Amino acid sequence: MIDRMLWSYKEIAAHIQVQPDTVRSYRKHGLLPEPDLVEGGKPFWFADTVRAWVERRPGHRGRRERAD
Repeated sequence: MIDRMLWSYKEIAAHIQVQPDTVRSYRKHGLLPEPDLVEGGKPFWFADTVRAWVERRPGHRGRRERAD
């Protein structure tokens, strides 16, 4: 099933258990995928985009992230 729910920095941060400013820093440094949508200047990502990124990101090593 495809999850097209849009996540902001806040939802991404909750999913990977960090602060939203950390996620903003990831984007600033090119560590986060490009947003799937930008609305009113605010970036959003599909939940599936974020989950795929979490699986490939350095240091993940198969750890399970928080279930939503």
